[in-house]
Amino acid sequence: MATAKKAPAKKAAAKKAAPAKKVAAKKAAPAKKAPAKKAPAKKVAVKKAPAKKVAAKKPAAKKAPAKKRTPNAAFMKALTLSPALSAVVGDKPLPRTEIVSKLWTYIKSKGLQDKVNKRMINADEKLRAVFGKAQVSMFEMAGLIGKHVK
Repeated sequence: MATAKKAPAKKAAAKKAAPAKKVAAKKAAPAKKAPAKKAPAKKVAVKKAPAKKVAAKKPAAKKAPAKKRTPNAAFMKALTLSPALSAVVGDKPLPRTEIVSKLWTYIKSKGLQDKVNKRMINADEKLRAVFGKAQVSMFEMAGLIGKHVK
């Protein structure tokens, strides 16, 4: 039994010594250009094989959300407009998506988008009644429209 215990200890010592030799070989490798290039190429090829297995699993996950999306009925619901907003967009009740679309056509046709900062909208008389200020960010616009629809 005493020999059995010593044998694994020697193997462990041999395993520990082997990586030390590899580290020493890696340090010496930059001096030798040709062997250094061959050794990393083999290691890269070994690393690529497991990467392909992971890539094969990803397309299977993409197939699940490929179903066609159905529109939310709340977005398509026609809303009544305030008099200030109906002066810009029109008198008919419209869904919120159409209201924003028609506001943008009005802004583009009148050239109300700021020339320097395209995110800002310069309000004319009709839009000032809707927005409440002379200049509004395009991100604020949707929130300000919410006050004029029911």
